[in-house]
Amino acid sequence: MGVRRRRTHRGGGMDFGRLMAGPFVPLVSHPHLQTVLGHLWPRPNGEKRFPARDRWYETEPGVRILVREQSPEGEPKGSLLLVHGLESSSEAGYMVSMAYAALRAGYAVHRMNLRGCGESRGACGALYHAGLTADAAYLVRRLRRDQPPWLIGYSLGGNVALKLAGEFGPDGPKLLRGVIAVSAPMDLAACVRAMEAPENRFYDRRFVRKMVKRAGGDGGFNLDGLRSVREFDDRVTAPYFGFRDAWDYYRTQSATRVLDRICVPTLIVSAADDPLVPARIFENPAITSNPRIELRLIPHGGHLGFIARGKPRLWLDAFLLEWIETAGNNRRERFVLT
Repeated sequence: MGVRRRRTHRGGGMDFGRLMAGPFVPLVSHPHLQTVLGHLWPRPNGEKRFPARDRWYETEPGVRILVREQSPEGEPKGSLLLVHGLESSSEAGYMVSMAYAALRAGYAVHRMNLRGCGESRGACGALYHAGLTADAAYLVRRLRRDQPPWLIGYSLGGNVALKLAGEFGPDGPKLLRGVIAVSAPMDLAACVRAMEAPENRFYDRRFVRKMVKRAGGDGGFNLDGLRSVREFDDRVTAPYFGFRDAWDYYRTQSATRVLDRICVPTLIVSAADDPLVPARIFENPAITSNPRIELRLIPHGGHLGFIARGKPRLWLDAFLLEWIETAGNNRRERFVLT
């Protein structure tokens, strides 16, 4: 079972056939191994060929975030804005390898750090949350001065991307070429519950350790004894951002609330065996009834894994570029599960 393409084509002077993703055949089928492999697998950096420039943006008074920007060889045929996941940064492997693939294909790339993450941490002590779209919205509006960018979000960043597209509503086509969300926890409550399952406690503890370390420097928080992401959100995220509690935060900030308002080409990619993002959250009428949204639920892949047995090994990068090329050329092919 995988993804079958109907036809191939060339785009942007690139031998597009060489990058066609084809069916995803996992290197390993175990979801936890795929998740770990996705995190640890060596990724091409590309900064020697495409040097990165650090650019600071003041998105709000007192809020400065760092964006790593790279340009392709020659005139860009478009631009990508990449948003990372929970407790990650612009240097995440999936961000770096997707940037390299996109640069080779002729796209400019902007890898943003959410406030308080990566190198933004030193210049911006503010916390962030899964529904905070203000910084991404600011960058989208800045980038669209040249042409509307593609917005790609991974994990938590996927919820940010989908929610922002919904918030843009009918204005979306003026601001965005399209949106991609990968392994997106668009129902935050369901995903937090999944993380608290015994088999997923490793992820929960790992995330909360990082969250406690980041929040400790901002002061004023009682961080003693925090054992889960939900407890952190209840004690830190919710009061800091004015939510009643963690459940109010999850309810109001989940992208599911605004999916029906998305008006730009949108791709949602997730694995049916993702341990952190239950497949059932995609059984949502707002997805099936919105003609702008395509869902690709791949049988295996874990959370942000998708490491393939053959070439391209980094299957996800090739698949996302393939979708961008077809959507961007108004040649939307329907990819079917086989």
